[in-house]
Amino acid sequence: MALGKNFRGEGRKSTNYYSTVFVAVFVGFCLVGIWIVMSFIVPFQNTIVQAPETVNEGKHIVNNNASTHFEDSLGDIPVESTKVDSQTQKTESESQPENEGDRKGVEKVSEDSPEENKQEVVRDSSGQSSEKNDLEKELDGNLNSESESNKSTDNNLGAERNIGEATDQEEKFGEAEEDKTENHVHSETKQSTGESNLESHVSNKVSKEAFLAGTQPETLTEVATENGTWLTQAAESQHEKESQKSSASVDNSKYDWKLCKTSAGSEYIPCLDNVKAIRMLRSIKHYEHRERHCPNEAPTCLVPLPEGYQIPIRWPQSREKIWFNNAPHIKLVEVKGHQNWVKVTGEYLTFPGGGTQFKNGALHYIEFIQKSLRNIAWGKRSRVILDVGCGVASFGGYLFEKDVLTMSFAPKDVHEAQVQFALERGIPATLGVMGTKRLPYPGSVFDLIHCARCRVPWHIEGGKLLLELNRVLRPGGYFVWSATPVYQKDPEDVGIWKDMVEITKSMCWDLVVIGKDKLNGVAAAIYRKPTDNECYNRRPKNDPPICDESDDPNKAWNVSLQNCMHKVQVGASERGSVWPEQWPLRLEKPPYWLNSQVGVYGREASVEFTADYKHWKNVISHSYLNGMGINWASIRNIMDMNAAYGGFAAALKNWKVWVMNVVPFDFPDTLPIIYERGLFGIYHDWCESFSTYPRSYDLLHADSLLSKLKDRCKIVAVIAEVDRMLRPEGYLIVRDNVETTSEIESIAKSLHWDIRFTYSKGDEGLLCIQKTFWRPTKVETIAAAIV
Repeated sequence: MALGKNFRGEGRKSTNYYSTVFVAVFVGFCLVGIWIVMSFIVPFQNTIVQAPETVNEGKHIVNNNASTHFEDSLGDIPVESTKVDSQTQKTESESQPENEGDRKGVEKVSEDSPEENKQEVVRDSSGQSSEKNDLEKELDGNLNSESESNKSTDNNLGAERNIGEATDQEEKFGEAEEDKTENHVHSETKQSTGESNLESHVSNKVSKEAFLAGTQPETLTEVATENGTWLTQAAESQHEKESQKSSASVDNSKYDWKLCKTSAGSEYIPCLDNVKAIRMLRSIKHYEHRERHCPNEAPTCLVPLPEGYQIPIRWPQSREKIWFNNAPHIKLVEVKGHQNWVKVTGEYLTFPGGGTQFKNGALHYIEFIQKSLRNIAWGKRSRVILDVGCGVASFGGYLFEKDVLTMSFAPKDVHEAQVQFALERGIPATLGVMGTKRLPYPGSVFDLIHCARCRVPWHIEGGKLLLELNRVLRPGGYFVWSATPVYQKDPEDVGIWKDMVEITKSMCWDLVVIGKDKLNGVAAAIYRKPTDNECYNRRPKNDPPICDESDDPNKAWNVSLQNCMHKVQVGASERGSVWPEQWPLRLEKPPYWLNSQVGVYGREASVEFTADYKHWKNVISHSYLNGMGINWASIRNIMDMNAAYGGFAAALKNWKVWVMNVVPFDFPDTLPIIYERGLFGIYHDWCESFSTYPRSYDLLHADSLLSKLKDRCKIVAVIAEVDRMLRPEGYLIVRDNVETTSEIESIAKSLHWDIRFTYSKGDEGLLCIQKTFWRPTKVETIAAAIV
């Protein structure tokens, strides 16, 4: 009422009042106009937002300009949407390395170029500007030069985009102001149970230019190669059973998640715990019961967590100890404790670094092998090795110090949880057995193969299992065998040694040296595979026989073992005829045998190789490490579910992580390239379960994979498998078409996962999601897995 009275009493002054209002409004519009003009001239400034103080962690600084670091290109299509969701406890500042060594790793990945000191302002024709660091400029220059050298190829490919194409920065930065995206940062604090108890929402305007640097092989339209070079394991290998068929569309809002109820409990592995199939086996003489027997229909239930499960201890502390509740098994403690495999220490399982043949520690044993044969040259000549019957993988775990990458494998057998221990420790390992099938690796890829009392009967059946090692061992590579037949003289050991002498001679393996380790009281026989076919040709008997030329040594997915040897490749352009460059040079240099091949995207393979590596270095250093809401300090075990050339893993070389590169069995067979560059990997069919324990990996990377599985698999079953392999608070990055990333986001929400980051551009999308501790309360009984 007072307001109305005053208004009526001052009616005679209304003219002056409206004049004043008009002037104020006019001045306001002028100020807004000036602000709009200045926004086109002044570069966008990075902003720092201080997150709320949390109960357990104190204050954290969150860089909400995440997308300024998202130096990834998803094509030349306008940006549609971008969204970031990150927890306060998992800020970008947390994700940076915690010590000086880790900081050096970041500097190496980023090409030693601090963004704040080496940035350049690039202006486009509209007057807009963006900041560009030295790595981006270097990549742009390299890719543009590649594009010029391949211009004639580009013309033939027409409108299709290919891996070697350069991006035009002026077109990228010349977009209209209204195309700028808004970056939503959602911070929340969690307890170890995965429940959220604090949320903070911060919005910040960011320019889209930061999303548009580099090339993107993952989203390119692939062109068919004409020379038939890129075979697939599907085309090469006879698959065991008919592929699963299902509808691509799933109403995830109505999907009812349930816990798997099996005899394996929290350690359920569908293809290894198929009790029904194992009971129907006619024989287990050749370890058939330890091989893969996948259910006819992939399960869509979720594996429960073990009681008292905690986030794993970080590397490198995890090499020495893990939480007991995460893998609560004591059988190895009882059986192998005197050999220093594993011990129980309070709430931890501790690993003194011993093994059956090296109870005084793996490091001494590793040095003993090196002294026995200098040419092994750990970490230079010998980079990628296979450890057969690895136990808890201490041998491979300590070889990291020598720059050696070890593929360790052992069966899920009476040695309870040995591979689970290895993975929990942060050491590469997978479940497998030498039974009736070939190992899931290409031929001639391992620099060295190791067996320390690995319990494999190499001498039986004419050395059939030893011939499988011959298939995967690189010509000129070594087999290190430290077992009792090498140095003990009881009748059984003497008989086995005699058989091994005959078999290895017939295989033309050269017994280079028998080294003696006085500290551990053991010895190791070191054999070398020949580098030519001279010995094969002058053998008095063709026994074991040379494989028929139609038998491809690279056929490995569900292929039966063959009792024969493959000839050594000796042609100047054939893989295996020349030893790879020493590490680390082999990582970046295209293999010599790629020059004669067309790549998976239709260009010259060596060109694609180089561009792929530059692309992933750019994406990881400018996007994944800084703009995705990932706490990289918690990442150790990584899987690239569709590895292609292995560029993603190669770009992480300076980080204290390891990457299991997976080449799907029906995708172009690029796995030999991955091994050639000093990395490792495996074949797999993603319509089936992977041979690993639940909660094995901290991060899974699915690049252009899931959309291609829809015709054969239930996509929900694939995500259920991802959930099984992923640790709570682990991450899944999906790069695919928008339809697929939207579907995966919907499934993730039904699983109560956190959406960390979403980005779409035209039909191409990027999604980063984080698994939580959530588990359903309903239970589904898996009949095939119940004893």
